[in-house]
Amino acid sequence: MTEKKLGRPTDNPKNTKLTVRVDAETLEILEKYCKKENISKMEGIRRGIRKLDK
Repeated sequence: MTEKKLGRPTDNPKNTKLTVRVDAETLEILEKYCKKENISKMEGIRRGIRKLDK
């Protein structure tokens, strides 16, 4: 019998792992935005990707 995975239940699981390389300027922009918005880098990247769909 397998045990259930522990963690928070979510309606939007993030099952796909994505790795990117960025230059120093891009990282600085991301870090500044995330600090201002008080969000993680991953959330900042998700928001940027969503803007591509508009």
